[in-house]
Amino acid sequence: MTACIVGWAHTPFGRLDTETVESLIVRAANGALADAGIAPGDVDEIVLGHFNAGFSPQDFTASLVLQAAPELRFRRATRVENACATGSAAVHQGINAIEAKRARIVLVVGAEQMTTTPPAEIGRNLLKASYVREEAEIDGGFAGIFGQIAGKYFQKYGDQSDALAAIAAKNHKNGVDNPYAQMRKDLGYDFCRTQSEKNPFVAGPLKRTDCSLVSDGAAALVLADVETALRLRKAVVFRAVEHVQDFLPMSKRDILKFEGCALAWKKALASAGLALDDLSFVETHDCFTIAELIEYEAMGLTPEGQGARALAEGWTQKDGKLPVNPSGGLKAKGHPIGATGVSMHVLAAMQLTDTAGGIQVGNATLGGIFNMGGAAVANYVSILERIK
Repeated sequence: MTACIVGWAHTPFGRLDTETVESLIVRAANGALADAGIAPGDVDEIVLGHFNAGFSPQDFTASLVLQAAPELRFRRATRVENACATGSAAVHQGINAIEAKRARIVLVVGAEQMTTTPPAEIGRNLLKASYVREEAEIDGGFAGIFGQIAGKYFQKYGDQSDALAAIAAKNHKNGVDNPYAQMRKDLGYDFCRTQSEKNPFVAGPLKRTDCSLVSDGAAALVLADVETALRLRKAVVFRAVEHVQDFLPMSKRDILKFEGCALAWKKALASAGLALDDLSFVETHDCFTIAELIEYEAMGLTPEGQGARALAEGWTQKDGKLPVNPSGGLKAKGHPIGATGVSMHVLAAMQLTDTAGGIQVGNATLGGIFNMGGAAVANYVSILERIK
C-alpha cells in the first residue's frame, strides 16, 4: 500500500458544446484539489491522460493543467496515452511517482472532447488504436472490430444476443441514477434486444445499444502517499495495481480470451491477497457489450463461453453477488477516451466512501476496476479499499 486517492472531481459526460479541452481540464483539476483539501502549491507532479488522435487541434496538453492555478507553474507535468486505457495509464503513472518517492502528492487528470469532430473522422481517429496494417479497412471502424469479435464468439458459443441485450439494459438502468452519465434513460431489455429504426445493427451482431457513446468530459484524482493520506479527510488505498500489455494485432492472439485482461486480474487479486468473490463491485470496460461479456470470463466470474450465465442468474445486477458497472458503465456514462479510466477510479472511490448517491452499492468495502485500450491490448486492473 503505497498510494491513496484523497480527492476527486468529475464533470458531466456528454455533448458539452460550451466547453473546451482546456476548460474541462481546469474544471476537473480545481475540483479535485478542493475536494482533497490540497493547496495547488503542495502538488509535486501532474499527469494528464489525453488520447486526442485528432480530436483536438491542441496536441501538446500537459501544461494546460497548470492553467488551473498559478501555483502549479513549474511542477512536473506529463501527458500519457494508451488508447482507451489512457486514463488508467495516467493513474498508474502517478502511483509510480509516489512509489519511487519522487512525489508525495500527484494530481491526475483525464480529459477528452470528441463531439466537435465529424462522425466519419471520429471513426478514423479511433481506428488508430487498432493494428492499422491489418485492421484499418474493417468496415464500421472500431465497432467493426468488436463486431468481428462478437461474430466469432457467436460462432463458437452460440447466439448471445440475449446476453448482450441484458448487459445493455442493465447498464442503462444503472446509469439513470448517475448524475454524470450522458444517457440517463432506462431503455429496457426489449428495446435493447430488438432491431428497430432507433436501434439498428451497426456492425456484425452489434446494435446501436451495444456500443458506447461518443463523449466529452473530464475527471481528476489527487493521489498521496499513505502517510500523507492518513492526515487528510479521506483515503482510498490501492490494494493492487497491475498493467499487462498484449500484442496489438488481433491475428497474433485468440481474441475471444482477452488473455491480457485475465492475467491482469490474476496478478492483481494475488497481489491483494483476495479472491474475486471478496470484491463488492467491479467497474469494467464495456466499450461494447461483447467486451463486458468476455470480461466476465477473463476476470474469472464464469468459465470461458459461459459469461451469459452471470446475467441469467443476476450476479452482475446492482443487487447481485458481484455488481458490474453500477455507474452505468461506458454504455450509459459515455466514453471520452482520455477521461474514462480516471472516471472509473473516481466512481469507485465514491462507492467506497459511501458518497455515490443513487448508484451506491450496499456495504461496499472493496472495488475492482478494469480499463482496457484497444481490443484487450492495454489492460489495467486496480483494486481499491477505503482506509479512512
